[in-house]
Amino acid sequence: MKKLSISLLAALLIMASCNNDDNSKNEEQQPEVVVNEDPGTFKEISSIKIGGEAAAEISTYCEKTKRLFTVNNSGVNQIDVIDISDPTKPLNIGKIDLTTYEGAANSVSVFDGKLAVALESASNKQANGKVVIFNTNDYSLVKQVTVGALPDMVTYSPDGKYIMTANEGEPNTDYSLDPNGTISIIETSTYTVTTLDFSSFASQAETLKKDGFRVSKFAKSFAQDIEPEYITISDDSKTAWVTLQENNGVAKVDLTSKTITAIYPLGLKDYNTAENAIDVSDKDDKVAFNPWKVKGLYMPDAISHFTVNNTPYFVTANEGDAREYEVYSDVKRMKDMKLDPTVFPNAADLKLETNLGRLNLVTDMGDFDGDGDLDEMVSFGGRSFSIWNGNTGKIVYDSKNDVDKKTNELGTYDDKRSDDKGSEPEAVVAAKMGNQNILFVGLERSDAFMVYDATNPVSPKYLQTVKTGDAPEGILFIPASKSPNKRSLLVVSSEGDGTVKIYQPNLK
Repeated sequence: MKKLSISLLAALLIMASCNNDDNSKNEEQQPEVVVNEDPGTFKEISSIKIGGEAAAEISTYCEKTKRLFTVNNSGVNQIDVIDISDPTKPLNIGKIDLTTYEGAANSVSVFDGKLAVALESASNKQANGKVVIFNTNDYSLVKQVTVGALPDMVTYSPDGKYIMTANEGEPNTDYSLDPNGTISIIETSTYTVTTLDFSSFASQAETLKKDGFRVSKFAKSFAQDIEPEYITISDDSKTAWVTLQENNGVAKVDLTSKTITAIYPLGLKDYNTAENAIDVSDKDDKVAFNPWKVKGLYMPDAISHFTVNNTPYFVTANEGDAREYEVYSDVKRMKDMKLDPTVFPNAADLKLETNLGRLNLVTDMGDFDGDGDLDEMVSFGGRSFSIWNGNTGKIVYDSKNDVDKKTNELGTYDDKRSDDKGSEPEAVVAAKMGNQNILFVGLERSDAFMVYDATNPVSPKYLQTVKTGDAPEGILFIPASKSPNKRSLLVVSSEGDGTVKIYQPNLK
């Protein structure tokens, strides 16, 4: 294809804009402007601060109104509305007050002029939550739908026929109440809801655990212990994959039959190899990546997906997460735990704070023979992102220690997090840019995102590391075809400093 001149391209865009009547069918029929962009050259083009800590958690974009809708829990309970019709000059133009809906917002998603907001119960976190749907043009209420306890993430399916929530179902502090973790599927044509739990998989618990699935020893039941975290839905809107973060697994859901068809245990990562070498001490006054006789649970937070040669793949951001409550905590410093003297004859040396002593371990894993000491050390998180086969749940790629090493080179790696989970990959988005499958990985503790070309899913190519605001929580990719300036945009919401930043790549 011959390249369009700048003036001709501008003219085409103006004509398309004039013909836009907000009719979705007409929008779909309009030809897509092809933009030849370099995915390894994202740069910040604007930033807007909407509050303090917890002010910018998750954002979603409405193509019809050219607005961002951002969760703001910084002393308020609202969705901030940001006009990005000019992405270089974002403007905070309004808010949706959620106080009357008796819930706290966790997540947002938009489809065709409708905004879905996931709300956990404000009065009782263990009670059922809800999804509240608004019109994006005037913020008027469309519907309220009851879902499971603590809906932590909400998303529309690509075809708009479903709204899904991952309902984490966390216990209260003394574990007297521990609701089932569930997944809710809402049909948008009628707003009827189906909520699924995991009780039917209880008989498979022992088999799943052998493959690295985690069920807490304090759990009242299998179904109560499961904690769904994040969802991605296939392009044909027929299949969903849901991270079960604390359980170190991913659930597969058939949206047509509304059933959970599989649980994929994610296994453990071996840190006792050169390629997986990690920095484990925040007391050694240095960043040192070394192999250690430790394994890690991947425990992913966000999940995304892409397809290559008709094979689906899902991508996980392997953050890790502990359970810490008044009556039960599953995390403890390595120096405070007893090691098997046969397996670890050098235990005294390992327990030094400049070695493994400060590393946080899972308290109820690794004692294979039940004699009260650890035969294996298991830590939280994979300190990486991973790519898995969507049909089998088998891993095809892990970024090893690339995340921490690259951010250390950039100067954003936080050595104070060495003993915990490193850079804490939290967000991940797979996007199509031209013929390439591009991954964006948000790093909560290193205040950055990384860019990879995953067109070959078994061997992704590193492209770039970019600084963000403090503690990036959400990453949103807006393709050029839907962008207000017809250029690909990446929106990063950072809850640490309450900023929303917009990034754009160079043209090739």
